[in-house]
Amino acid sequence: MLKGFKEFLLRGNVIDLAVAVVIGAAFTAIVNGLVTGIFNPLISLIFDSSDIAKAGITLRAASPGHAAVILAWGAVISAIIQFVLIATAIYFGLIMPMNYLKKAQLRRKPAEEAPAEPPALTETELLEQIRDLLKEQQGGIPPQRTE
Repeated sequence: MLKGFKEFLLRGNVIDLAVAVVIGAAFTAIVNGLVTGIFNPLISLIFDSSDIAKAGITLRAASPGHAAVILAWGAVISAIIQFVLIATAIYFGLIMPMNYLKKAQLRRKPAEEAPAEPPALTETELLEQIRDLLKEQQGGIPPQRTE
């Protein structure tokens, strides 16, 4: 049981996945900093709000015993910006280079030979096969070839 677990861990997939999670976490911190430090202030300036996450529409003002009800669309815009930035960076930083490397590797590999095609049948042989198939469909036994 432990041997199988050791093989699973050392196969490479688990290690690659662990590295990807660590890099993803670090990259998320970079994108969060970019959105918080650059994009949110610009959007806050456009919508005349002190903080983009607090930007929204007040549906019901605060009253004694009731909290204010705010439709906070600013937080949604911030999350969308983060998603688009992460997706863009992953595509251009990881997906495109990997696709390029795969294509380059395929170009370097010699083309594998296609399986040999069976020899072409003569017209007579082809007609005999058609005849035999038709007889099988009609319930008859195909005639034996004598050659």
